[in-house]
Amino acid sequence: MHLLRRIFGGPTLPRRITWLTTIVVAAGVWIAGLTAFFVTRLVLYDQLDGELTQVASTTSETISSDLSTMGGLNADALNAVNVTLVVVSSDRSPTYVEGAQRTLQVGADELAVARLQEGSSARTGQATDGTPYRIVAVPMTSNGNSYALVIGRALQPTTEVLRVLLIVVILVGALLAAAAAIVGGLVARSSLQPLRDLSAAVTRVTRTDSLDPIEVTGDDELSQLTRSFNAMLFSLASSRARQRRLIADAGHELRTPLTSLRTNIELLAADQKSQMLPPEAREEILGDIAAQLAEFTTLIQDLVQLAREDRMEPTREQIDLRDVVSSALQRVRRRGPGLHFDVELNPLYLMGEPDNLERAVTNLLDNAVKFSPPGGTIRVYLEGDQLRISDEGPGIAEEDLPHVFDRFYRADAARNTPGTGLGLSIVAQTVARHGGWVRAAASAQGGAEFTLRLPGSTTPTEDSTRSETAPPK
Repeated sequence: MHLLRRIFGGPTLPRRITWLTTIVVAAGVWIAGLTAFFVTRLVLYDQLDGELTQVASTTSETISSDLSTMGGLNADALNAVNVTLVVVSSDRSPTYVEGAQRTLQVGADELAVARLQEGSSARTGQATDGTPYRIVAVPMTSNGNSYALVIGRALQPTTEVLRVLLIVVILVGALLAAAAAIVGGLVARSSLQPLRDLSAAVTRVTRTDSLDPIEVTGDDELSQLTRSFNAMLFSLASSRARQRRLIADAGHELRTPLTSLRTNIELLAADQKSQMLPPEAREEILGDIAAQLAEFTTLIQDLVQLAREDRMEPTREQIDLRDVVSSALQRVRRRGPGLHFDVELNPLYLMGEPDNLERAVTNLLDNAVKFSPPGGTIRVYLEGDQLRISDEGPGIAEEDLPHVFDRFYRADAARNTPGTGLGLSIVAQTVARHGGWVRAAASAQGGAEFTLRLPGSTTPTEDSTRSETAPPK
């Protein structure tokens, strides 16, 4: 067991495959060879027994008529057919051929044939000089007495054939095992090249932080594994790019309010000693600080929201989007007291994240409130699987439409209005997580119109209480 553990628990997979291939091939060849060896041995012995039985039966008729002279047989005649002969009585008395140089050792099997006078026996025994013999006994009677004619032939020729066969089996098995080891090693090395490339890529990613994809050839399981790893590398690279872009953009956006905030605080600190600023100027600076802190807080909240949505997997539940939009409208109406809201909501049921969807709808409504003129109308229509929110503001310039959902992007017309440039990015990200899309265009009234599509149905599912975990992006 320890040896097997050392062999198959080796340091490399190609070596283990090579060992396994070699052992399987060698075992298969040797099992087949040994099976052939024993079958051949059985056939040769059976053939030899048949020949000896036939010779013994023929000879017994000759000897039984004249036992004293052994039917005229002599040692030369027996040597010519490569046999040795002895007649044994039921009381174990032997009669030998005149001039025989060796005789057979008679055993219990031969005595049983002599006494019972039926059947025959065949076994492997020895001559008196220790030479291996195949010995056959047949019943015989002479002058009313019971005998057994025992005849044998040396096994050396048969043993030599079997020995050569065994050597051939061992050599062929060894040669095939060596060939299997070579071929198995080459095949393992070639087949596992994608796995080595994958291992090298993992090491490269670990040591160098490089996310370059691996070249894929073929369509086997290892190639599919490499493609999956490349997909993971692409996902990591995309995530890293988004992270770097978020950090860079956040740093840029944070720099402006922090610089302004620092300047105002330093000015107040300097005036603490000089007391040169009039009270109105101090009040104005304090108001600027409060506004900058509010802008800074909003920016931090939006950044936290984006970072949280990048990695969280919230629990989803079946919701009616009408409830989400109504809740968002209730919050936004207080921010635009002079505006009119034209609302038409039809049912739309979907599996979603109610808090995140309400935040997205609120961002769209806040955007409409921000740019609507006094007394303007904001139209909110939920029909089918689409939610449309439009206003009567200045609208979005044609060149800005492809970028309005980018993080920190702010059109020239919006730079003097409060905001962080993250609200619409949060909308796009939330909608994408729900398998939908959001688009910006010009409204019929000349303002902006946002169309948000979410896959759902106009009727609730049978199990309205079911919840599920949102799949990772």
